[in-house]
Amino acid sequence: MLQLNYIREHKDEAIARLAIKNFDAKSILENVLEMDVKRKKVQNELDAILNEANVLAKQVGDLYKQGKKAEGDDLKSKSTQLKENSKKLEEQLTVIEKEQHDLLVQVPNAPSTKVPKGKIPEDNENVYEEGDIPKLYDGAKPHWELTTKYDLIDFELGVKLTGAGFPVYKGKGARLQRALINFFLDRATAAGYLEIQPPILVNEASGYATGQLPDKEGQMYHATIDNLYLIPTAEVPITNIYRDVILKAEQLPIKNCGYTPCFRREAGSYGKDVRGLNRLHQFDKVEIVQIAHPDKSYETLEDMRNYVAGLLRELELPFRILKLCGGDMSFASALTYDFETYSTAQQKWLEVSSVSNFETFQSNRLKLRFKDGDAKPVLAHTLNGSALALPRIVATMLENNQTAEGIRIPKVLVPYCGFDMIK
Repeated sequence: MLQLNYIREHKDEAIARLAIKNFDAKSILENVLEMDVKRKKVQNELDAILNEANVLAKQVGDLYKQGKKAEGDDLKSKSTQLKENSKKLEEQLTVIEKEQHDLLVQVPNAPSTKVPKGKIPEDNENVYEEGDIPKLYDGAKPHWELTTKYDLIDFELGVKLTGAGFPVYKGKGARLQRALINFFLDRATAAGYLEIQPPILVNEASGYATGQLPDKEGQMYHATIDNLYLIPTAEVPITNIYRDVILKAEQLPIKNCGYTPCFRREAGSYGKDVRGLNRLHQFDKVEIVQIAHPDKSYETLEDMRNYVAGLLRELELPFRILKLCGGDMSFASALTYDFETYSTAQQKWLEVSSVSNFETFQSNRLKLRFKDGDAKPVLAHTLNGSALALPRIVATMLENNQTAEGIRIPKVLVPYCGFDMIK
């Protein structure tokens, strides 16, 4: 959520930056500021009445001590009226604050000045590309045929058990999943990330704090009886560890990682682009999360970007990095890099990771602050990234490494899965 002070002091800048996300903020921000004027007016009236009531209460006590009951009763009656007036003002203040808050949560994060303009994925900026696209043998197949041929994943069985988008991993397919998870976690802990194993259901407050609610409730699975949500990413529970926390400056940066299954309804997704592992309702992912000092968060973002690139390099996958344009960014992000690997069999780039800086957008909702010495606590910056999401990594690995003799396993994974070929 944007900070109110920022909107007060930089309204025109906020409107211009939000326009890069193709969000017309003029009307809603003006309403927020109008409500802020009303809120301050009511707050000042309430403060004046409460102050007067406190003065009268002392005077009433003094009059009773002096035996001046009649005068004391008169002032007491006036004090009672002031309390009734203050109660009405408190109710007005609650209504105004709620209306203002309800407007603020509809406003996305203002993008960084580094974000390019654009409305569609084709407007994203390709900032880096590495690796050679392999040439496949005649008869090469897309991964959904390979997984059937080698009995790695059963999509139809998943439909029987649950529904479309819930695959069943079998044999070497299951071992490959476990190998990738352990590889990603080992690399993260070696890079200084503390491993966390969080719950995979979160409450409404957690979904709100990281920006999934009220923006993406339609994309989340909702356990309605208990009002809990299945997580779309480990970012949600891990970041919420620091909700309502005041850190010390010397604790920054905080680096956490965690593996979880992730759940997304992906409403409206259909067609050839969602075949096989391309788009699932349940998938595995290792997430990295950092809490950073505001002065160093963009340096941290570049470090996270380089870290994810290193993973793809070790997996021997051709990849590119895109800086997302305003129209392709998430609601909460200030700047996002997407990583894509090239699927040779499908002849297309597939997104496998997003690394984002949220600046203070999440921490404002989280009330996540840090304190430097005796200075007043200030909001930290939050960042996260996929390191990595498994489905499309598996898809491109299987497709790009297929040969007439079988599927080659990247050398770095052989110690984790115990085999170097799938035959």
